[in-house]
Amino acid sequence: MNQEELIEKVVKGEIKFYQVEKYTDIETATTIRRKAIEKIIGKELKHIGSYSIDMKQTASRNIEAPIGVQQIPLGIAGPLKVKGEVADGEYLIPLATTEGALVASVNRGCSIITASGGAKARVLKSAITRAPCILVPDTEHAVKLVNWVKDNFEKICEVFKGQDPFLKLLDFQPWIIGRNVFLRLLADTADAMGMNMVTSASEAVCNFIQENLPWAETIALSGNMCVDKKPTALNFILGRGKTVQSEAILKREYIKETLKTTAQKMVEVVYRKIYVGSGQAASYGFNSHVANIIAAIWIATGQDAAHIGESSMGIVTAEEINNGDLYVSLTLPSMICGTIGGGMWLSQMQEALSIMDCGGGFIKGKPPGTLAKKFAEIACSAALAGEVSLIAALAAGHLARAHEALGRGETARKKVEKLF
Repeated sequence: MNQEELIEKVVKGEIKFYQVEKYTDIETATTIRRKAIEKIIGKELKHIGSYSIDMKQTASRNIEAPIGVQQIPLGIAGPLKVKGEVADGEYLIPLATTEGALVASVNRGCSIITASGGAKARVLKSAITRAPCILVPDTEHAVKLVNWVKDNFEKICEVFKGQDPFLKLLDFQPWIIGRNVFLRLLADTADAMGMNMVTSASEAVCNFIQENLPWAETIALSGNMCVDKKPTALNFILGRGKTVQSEAILKREYIKETLKTTAQKMVEVVYRKIYVGSGQAASYGFNSHVANIIAAIWIATGQDAAHIGESSMGIVTAEEINNGDLYVSLTLPSMICGTIGGGMWLSQMQEALSIMDCGGGFIKGKPPGTLAKKFAEIACSAALAGEVSLIAALAAGHLARAHEALGRGETARKKVEKLF
């Protein structure tokens, strides 16, 4: 069959979208699916069909039944000065977004943090998790299972690591609820985000447990105590992935000149909006818009966008010090990220990671996990910059005007110069 014949059969439903590769190569199949959809909906998808991604490689590991690429504008904020355990310098921040004013806002935050001496950042702990749900006969057997895991933890670590040389089981946290035992396994996955690695290793551990304790039946490899891709109190308190903190001291003169406000007014906004407002809402995030920055960086760099919810849970603090300076910090307890694997190997994403000086997957000659730690330090600091700018805009009464100017075209955009 030629291309037109294949398109017609897809339109008629005689060939399913996922079956097109049986008749041609992946790149032609991508075009055929897109052309079929164009006929079905009666509209041309010329922009989705214009891309530079290597579909042959992408379809083998990142997507099924591709029709093209959905592109998002990419902007740059910075430079942002960051001093961390690994990060040490001034970094540009790639932000993929369609929200007018976001890049400008983050850039403003980067400017004042850098002018004030930069942000200090640290990864406080790092462990991705998977929590199988295991069914046991009764409470007595549940306790036996937990004790058996404790007594055989060294052997379980060997089983776990046997699935990948870069994996290391660090600890486990058990919960007994009725006949259910949830084993929350905590692992170091080096520079990878690591969920696939940990899932395979957790399956091996469950099989090992069942071989030795036949009455312990694995019901679900993921028992929702991990907790993956959901904002939860568990991750907010215990942390998951990377727990990161960034802090800065903003000089009073820059607060006045750049942010058009004062430390006192910013502290007032943090107290009444971020603490009282978030508390009343029972929010898992005591911040103003961390999700904006995390989403923009995650999409730009090929992180799993479904992790934005838990990665953006965070607490902002603000204190006036030194007669007008402002101490600010951002703690993100559950940042799920990496620099290798998943979507990060794609050329566009590697280029974006390179903009942050985090490309290449890992740092040669350094311990595994060093580059991912650097990425987390920079990303958390960028989110802090976004917080600083928005809190200041609220304190100065500029928020609505800034969004109106930056989100409504060139004429309105010129008005924003008076604000920033």
